[in-house]
Order: sequence, then C-alpha cells, then structure tokens
Amino acid sequence: MIETQLPPTAAGNLASVRPSAALAFLAPPPLIAGEDAAAYDDLLARISTALEPSDILEEIWVRDVVDMVWDALRLRRLKAQLLTVSAYEGMHTILRRFLDWQFSEQVARQWALRDQAAVTKAEAVLASAGLTAEAVTAQTLALKIDIVERIDRMMVTAEARRNAVLREIERHRASFARTLRRAVREVEDGEEVEGAAIKLIATDESVPDAARETPA
Repeated sequence: MIETQLPPTAAGNLASVRPSAALAFLAPPPLIAGEDAAAYDDLLARISTALEPSDILEEIWVRDVVDMVWDALRLRRLKAQLLTVSAYEGMHTILRRFLDWQFSEQVARQWALRDQAAVTKAEAVLASAGLTAEAVTAQTLALKIDIVERIDRMMVTAEARRNAVLREIERHRASFARTLRRAVREVEDGEEVEGAAIKLIATDESVPDAARETPA
C-alpha cells in the first residue's frame, strides 16, 4: 500500500483533467478494431484518479499500467470470443459420434448459424446422449486448450508487468519522501544552529562591558 503523501504539483492532479489530454505526448491508445475508445478513456481516468500521479515519470507509469490492464481485459474478452466462434467445432466433435461425419459437420455449421432445424436436431442428439450445451463448451475448450493456455500465460505476464510498474511507483514515492524528509531535516538543523548562534550573540551583547572585563 502506498501511504506516502506527496505535495501537490502543477502537473500532479490528473483527476481534474481528462487523462488522455494530460498524456497526449505519449503514443495513441493501443486500441484495435471494435474496441471502445470511451471505455479506454474511462479506465485511464479511473486509474489516474486512484494513483494521482505527481510528476512526469508517474504519468508515464500510469499510462503503462492502464495499457497493461487493457491488454489483460482484451485477452479475457478474446478468449471468450475464441470459445464462442469455435463452438461449432465442439458440436461437430460430439455429433460425429452419433451421426454420419459429413452430416454432423453440416448440422454443426448450421447450428452455429442458429438455423432452427439444425438447432433442434443438435439439441435432440445431445439430449439422447444425456448431454447439455455445457458439454459443447467443454469439448470446444478441449480442442482449443493449447491456445487458451497461451492466452492465460499472456494475461499472467501482463498482470505481472502491471504489478512491477505499481511497485516502481511505490519505490519512486518512497525515495521522494525520503529525500523530502532529509531536506526538511537539513533545513530544521540549519535553523536550530542559526537560532543558537543568534541567542548566543544576544546573550553576549546583553552582558555589561564592565562584567566582561577580566579582573586585574
């Protein structure tokens, strides 16, 4: 947990501006076709508000964190889409155990297109075998398990990189806080020495000249 409270700076409070505008000097958002730019901006705004970057380094790190979070979310969506678009393969694998191979492929493809006759036929075959739609998903996952595992590893990598950047922000803030505390101590120590010197001079000046003379 980052507990260090840093003093505000001119560029520090990104909560009051649109993050995409504040980080315009960086590359454009890493969006692909079909992704919502407004959703990316919302994520950037939320994370910027939560982390409150205090300088240019932290602004760059915040952008890195946002991009890594976005990558992980994208991979999660793409994994779900992969299983959805490949579902007909899982259906075909099941149907061909009970139907002619060529006919089962035709039924599976038409089922994926939501042709009502094919849907009815496929569901009837599943029911006769005591199976449900979940069996199709399970079979599809088995067929695509290597790709799914690679996607999962990519998600873990993105999350590890994100955590590394967050730790870097913590170290940066801790280092800044230590430097700030050291500077404050040096100022305070200097004021104490100056105060002691002034007090000594004042005391010395308050002593009468006769009192300062050394007896003969």
